[in-house]
Amino acid sequence: MSELEIVGAPMSNYVWAVRIACEEKGVPYTLTAVRPHSPEAKACGPTGKIPGLRHGDVVLSESKALISYIDRVFKGKKLIPSKPAAMAEVEQWCSFVNTSFQPAWGAYVRGYFFPSTPDKKPDRAAIEAAVPGLEKVFGMVEGRLATQRYLAVGKFSPADALLAPMLIYLHKLPEAAKLLKTHKKLNGYIKRMAKRPSIAQTRPEQAR
Repeated sequence: MSELEIVGAPMSNYVWAVRIACEEKGVPYTLTAVRPHSPEAKACGPTGKIPGLRHGDVVLSESKALISYIDRVFKGKKLIPSKPAAMAEVEQWCSFVNTSFQPAWGAYVRGYFFPSTPDKKPDRAAIEAAVPGLEKVFGMVEGRLATQRYLAVGKFSPADALLAPMLIYLHKLPEAAKLLKTHKKLNGYIKRMAKRPSIAQTRPEQAR
């Protein structure tokens, strides 16, 4: 079988998520480090977003599509259940992470890592404006974790692989750290995820 290649910057939370999926299944791969919207990234998908995937004649983009492909094609434990209700539950929480959590998280972290300020110092106005949205999605995840240890089907799934990198990136940012102290279940979840071998082994230097 052809070698699997993941295309994208190692510090990207979505590249990290796909690498976590590979580790969970025991799938070997090579990581080709490229920036978003580079020619290599655009060759994998029309938006030029990362990660991309190359596997023989298969070329894909979009992290959830990559994880689903890897889960179907390669041997190892199944990350996505085959029973319709369980599969839909995983898809539901993957969608929540990508369409609700990520926008709130992105608005917050951009103020630190990609500020629009002339001196490139943290954009305090953007950060403060984003905190209420971050608090809202924290509360949603806290509510889910009040009844189970993972987001879906009572065990680690692609939804956790997508969410964990975003949460770990927040551990050094003061407003997020303060909020997490008031969300005990979520705080415990982050600590468990950080110790999970598939996550610890693929953790980018920027997230340490």
